[in-house]
Amino acid sequence: MADVRLTIAGRAYDVHCADGQEQQLIQLAAIVDEKARGITGGTEVRQLLFSALMLADEALEAKARVNKAEPQSDSLRAAVALAESREAEVRGELANARAEIAALRKAAESQPVSPAAPPAGPQTVPSARPSHDRALLAIADRIETLAAEVERLA
Repeated sequence: MADVRLTIAGRAYDVHCADGQEQQLIQLAAIVDEKARGITGGTEVRQLLFSALMLADEALEAKARVNKAEPQSDSLRAAVALAESREAEVRGELANARAEIAALRKAAESQPVSPAAPPAGPQTVPSARPSHDRALLAIADRIETLAAEVERLA
């Protein structure tokens, strides 16, 4: 046990406290002393009574602010978790789209290219395989969807 001498409202008090708690006790006494010195007139007991009441009022106001902030912080945590999960989903879809693009490029590179000269006038490029057209359209749709999702999240 440690002994601490505290001065509150001009009066010294000898107080016992657990070892290591001396500084905390001195800080608390300084707060009480500040409140007590702010109250003019009346007896020392009256000063300490009103100091205690004002500190209790401050404690209740602080509790009310904490209680009001807790639901807001809970909803913010939920929103962050949702955003993180959506980001993970979008990153996964983007990785899949990149893999598909790489696979299509590799497949396109392995296709033989005809050295024939292109015909004059407007032309359409026939696909080597109809499945490539469908795959390219699906990839384009996915890319547009992912881009819209990224813009929405940003």
